[in-house]
Amino acid sequence: MIDRRGFLGTGAVLAGGTLLGTSRPARAQPRNPSWPRNLTMGTAVPGGVYAVFGPAWGQLVQEATGITIDYRATQGPNQNIILVDRRDVEFGMTTMGPALQAWNGQGQWTQGNRYRNIRALFPMYDTPLYGIALRRSGLARYDQLGGRNVGLGPRGATAATYFPSMMEAIGVQLGAQRYGSGVDMVGQLNDGLIQAFLHAAGAPNPSFVEAETSNEINYLAFTPEQIAAIRAKVPELTPSHLPMGTHRTQTADINTVGLYNFAIVHKDANEGVVYEVVKAVMTGNERLRRAHSAGRDTLPQNWNKNSFLPFHPGAARWFRENGHAVPDSLIAR
Repeated sequence: MIDRRGFLGTGAVLAGGTLLGTSRPARAQPRNPSWPRNLTMGTAVPGGVYAVFGPAWGQLVQEATGITIDYRATQGPNQNIILVDRRDVEFGMTTMGPALQAWNGQGQWTQGNRYRNIRALFPMYDTPLYGIALRRSGLARYDQLGGRNVGLGPRGATAATYFPSMMEAIGVQLGAQRYGSGVDMVGQLNDGLIQAFLHAAGAPNPSFVEAETSNEINYLAFTPEQIAAIRAKVPELTPSHLPMGTHRTQTADINTVGLYNFAIVHKDANEGVVYEVVKAVMTGNERLRRAHSAGRDTLPQNWNKNSFLPFHPGAARWFRENGHAVPDSLIAR
């Protein structure tokens, strides 16, 4: 049975001690004997940044604490919230839009349930929502996608959650909407099964980087008026900018909208362990940047990108001790 004693209360251990899709690196030895020997993080399917970024910060945590971090491939932010909330995994990653929906029980995917067992750990990076099409298709703008088949990445991820509403806000009715990993979406784009791939991931988007290697692609653009219409309909989305050079074949700046990403943890997590997790990640920026350029934004001062989700007390303690004025209203009790 997986040993999570000292991290979550009684009943947190999964039946059988094994999670489907969970990788098992070599066992580590916890620095504090009262800490659990291993903990599990929900990441995402290959082709997005979570699949790279999660193991990057997990390695920092494992080295700092001696706790082995295992990884479970998930459908992304929505599923990570559900899994953390019900203690199927200890750590997860999410964008703040789905987190807000979860907290309030809004959004079709929540089915009216309010996920109030999740707590903020630390800020990660902005996730811009942007899309590509093959250059030979002639598609270069979102208003050209009416009736077109599009790929939206994993069903429970940020793009699938938000792009339908975004397109509705600018008066575009999409054709068939397909779901799958980033790798699968790029394959379907190359095969002509979809005409555009609309995704959400830290820039440069790994799936789009892959697409550039096999085809000439267009990066789709929103107009300022379209961005204003989208934000009026979906106010949790914020302006996001990808300058020239973000992608190798990008021919202009990309203006779009995005959501900030935060790591999350169950509310009953051991405060001492959480403190050490946040310390390890917030002081490990150089290594995170080497793992993925999105790590440039994984900085303590970005704690204020969270305006509603309570920080775990262990996380809040680290931020406050290091000069970041997390208000009482954002600290769970």
